[in-house]
Amino acid sequence: MFFELQHTDAYSDARTGLITTAHGQIKTPIFMPVGTAGTVKAVHFSELREQVQAQIILGNTYHLYLRPGLDTLQKAGGLHKFNGWDRPILTDSGGFQVFSLTGIRKLTEEGCRFQSHIDGSRHMFTPENVIDTERIIGADIIMALDECPPGESDYNYAKKSLGLTQRWLDRCFLRFSQTEPLYGYGQTLFPIVQGCKYKDLRRDAARFVADKGAEGNAIGGLAVGEPTEVMYDMIEVVNAILPKDKPRYLMGVGTPQNILEAIERGVDMFDCVMPTRNGRNALLFTMHGTMNMRNKKWEHDFSPIDEEGCQTDKVYTKAYLHHLFKAQELLAMQIASIHNLAFYLRLVAEARQHIENGDFMTWKSAIVNELGKRI
Repeated sequence: MFFELQHTDAYSDARTGLITTAHGQIKTPIFMPVGTAGTVKAVHFSELREQVQAQIILGNTYHLYLRPGLDTLQKAGGLHKFNGWDRPILTDSGGFQVFSLTGIRKLTEEGCRFQSHIDGSRHMFTPENVIDTERIIGADIIMALDECPPGESDYNYAKKSLGLTQRWLDRCFLRFSQTEPLYGYGQTLFPIVQGCKYKDLRRDAARFVADKGAEGNAIGGLAVGEPTEVMYDMIEVVNAILPKDKPRYLMGVGTPQNILEAIERGVDMFDCVMPTRNGRNALLFTMHGTMNMRNKKWEHDFSPIDEEGCQTDKVYTKAYLHHLFKAQELLAMQIASIHNLAFYLRLVAEARQHIENGDFMTWKSAIVNELGKRI
């Protein structure tokens, strides 16, 4: 993987860049649709390519490990060949999902024992076998196994957790160096900065990660219950240390406002289930705020879903989408998911353009509060 830093904003830490992988290029800042089990829910890949204009998608190691399983993925030649997506893929380590299994997992120095949420079967994730698993999945960018502590964790727990994450990271890099890609193209390992809401822990973590000299770095453990302003403070603390010539990935974030604030602070890559999950529940994101398509106010609104949106937004009307949700038709979830993903990709593309034009802060200040309004 290669990263070219292309433009930097004169009035903030916002920047644009170009990531080159074996499966194509990614213009940053970028949003990555979440394809948890090898599919972005309710959206065809043709729609992801043409209407959403996704450049990279994310897969989840925990879910792919359980279903369809490593044997199937390896026999298929990796996830790209299994699902037919021919552009870059990033996989997380599955750590966040495992640590969310409260009551059916046990954390040790070796790794994490857990029970499948599907059938209760018992499994073990270690730094080593997670790297092996991500080799088999075959994503272009893979993540190291870490512990993601809750946002309200006290200092002692957060410090202990960070120590474990750092020891695991050493083991991840060792295993990565001892193994080779399986399908004839390179893979890149991103370490993850943890440290909860504590500045000194975040600084220590960022220095530890930066010293690894990886081709890109991730920031984890945010948007997990801490106040929004704390999240922004932690991003600033970490990005002051992480190398400027490497892409920075903020994991699991977030709202359109979160994304613009993070871009201002020097973040390049984002993922979140919010656009698809909210879309399936009838909430649409627009440049002028959010719309709940179940509300009666849309019943006789025959204007396009979004005049500024993608092709789907211009074909269907608000009244029709309202009807589909009220009738519980599956097409409602598909239309709304395409709309929201296309909106997120358009938002980061516009941010990229304004950074290049030199007026990012003026543009961002004019729209950031508008994005959170309810229409």
